[in-house]
Amino acid sequence: MNPTSDLGSEPDDFDPHELEPGDFRDEVYSFEFWFQAVDGYLRDRPYGHSVPGREVTLEPSRREALITTLCNYCVGETAALEGASGMIEFAPNRHAKIFLATQVVDEARHLEVFLHRLADLGVEDPEAEIVARANPSLVRFKERLLEFVAGRDWDAAVFAQNVVLETMENTAFRAHETTADPVTAEVLDGVIKDERRHLGFGENDLGARLMREPGVRSRLTEIRAELDPLVLGTFEAAMGDLGADTARREALGREYLTAIERLGLA
Repeated sequence: MNPTSDLGSEPDDFDPHELEPGDFRDEVYSFEFWFQAVDGYLRDRPYGHSVPGREVTLEPSRREALITTLCNYCVGETAALEGASGMIEFAPNRHAKIFLATQVVDEARHLEVFLHRLADLGVEDPEAEIVARANPSLVRFKERLLEFVAGRDWDAAVFAQNVVLETMENTAFRAHETTADPVTAEVLDGVIKDERRHLGFGENDLGARLMREPGVRSRLTEIRAELDPLVLGTFEAAMGDLGADTARREALGREYLTAIERLGLA
């Protein structure tokens, strides 16, 4: 596939899992494709949203819940930003380094738009609010991810960042988008489009690795057993902040677990 063709926008149903191997490399590992694709769906969206006047006045309790949620999104995006940037040095090949460079820019943009949204909501000191409102499970997840990166542990870092974290974020963002105010929903829409590509990279990289070296599976299964409680604890708190009922929280937890199990790490 020519990476410069038909890139006015990325279709809403874009799924990296459906790409042929050659197209996957052209579209997911390509800085050229990345640049033109994001230009297509972010053009005229400064800070992730486009239409003036879409802001609505939120009830105080809903505003507080949104601030807490956005603070935790900032924790997750900071984890991915620091993780992806650190992984570039020990990525196994140049195509992976190129992909990670695009992910670094994506994660920095996500962090910026969430910080800007906090400013829209009247948060004067976002750094202090993030520290005060950060979910302990998510903070511990971030610490563990960065330990894998510091140890130059490629398999563990890709799994924690590009499979577990990206699946968690993608699931949470899509659920939040359905109930969010118009501005937040539009911001999340652009972020979700990026996350699909990040997740596709992780699943493709580890899927190929597991085919070559099946023994890696047992170690990733152990890492998953360590990380799952942190992820599910984060989900529980995040969905509580958003007012999701018990059935919805359980459904999102199952959705996350199903996505992780695509790699056969039950």
